[in-house]
Amino acid sequence: MARRTAGVVCQPAVEQQLFGIVTYLVPMLLSLTVHEYCHARVAYWLGDDTASSQGRLTLNPLAHADPIGTFLMPIVAQLAGGLPLIGWARPVPVSPHRFTRNVSMHTGMALTAVAGPLSNLILMFLSVVGLRILAESTDLQFYELLGLDAEHKQPVHVAAHLLLIMSFMNAGLCIFNLIPFPPLDGSRLLPPSLQRLVAPLQSFSYLLLMGIIWFAGGIIRIPVAYLLIGAFGIVGLPNEWLWGMVHG
Repeated sequence: MARRTAGVVCQPAVEQQLFGIVTYLVPMLLSLTVHEYCHARVAYWLGDDTASSQGRLTLNPLAHADPIGTFLMPIVAQLAGGLPLIGWARPVPVSPHRFTRNVSMHTGMALTAVAGPLSNLILMFLSVVGLRILAESTDLQFYELLGLDAEHKQPVHVAAHLLLIMSFMNAGLCIFNLIPFPPLDGSRLLPPSLQRLVAPLQSFSYLLLMGIIWFAGGIIRIPVAYLLIGAFGIVGLPNEWLWGMVHG
């Protein structure tokens, strides 16, 4: 009887964990795919077909996914109770010497780099718009729509949950990728002299970035919160609950 009781107790917990993993991986895969595609698209517009020739000018997630960064690390983060681990995709190859002569290599790299965070900013706003449309199409209050307890795990609640994760995730990816350390996109926006200064950090970038997440996560959370507060306010959704991210 004890084993049967344990099985009954554990099954919902396992199902909840799987639900959390799936509803985290799906937005992550979509967000990273669009991010890398936009890098490839802007580089192609500027005359560099390197990514295109390697099959990276596509919205096929498998073309951009990294087994560790796109799948393993987010799964580990979820299993560990939401550790502050960031996912990543395979970087899009860019050959700046192939850019059109209308732009310098530095300007071309900056335009290509900023396309990624900009795509995340757009995805964040579209996700918030989707939440507003979903809220308008139901008789539920906004906070009821976000409920995911046993009584409220209906398709509309799952859709709202996914859109909420998409909005938070893309706000985070936008801000995080603008940090001016290689290999993040923000390093490509620095003047050439500063790029040369931070270039040696590339060798231990992973440890550096994990340190930033762990020790400066509270600072990063503030601009992320303001992005979300602004987006929720623009579309007319309640945003007072988001102020806790700023003050917490």
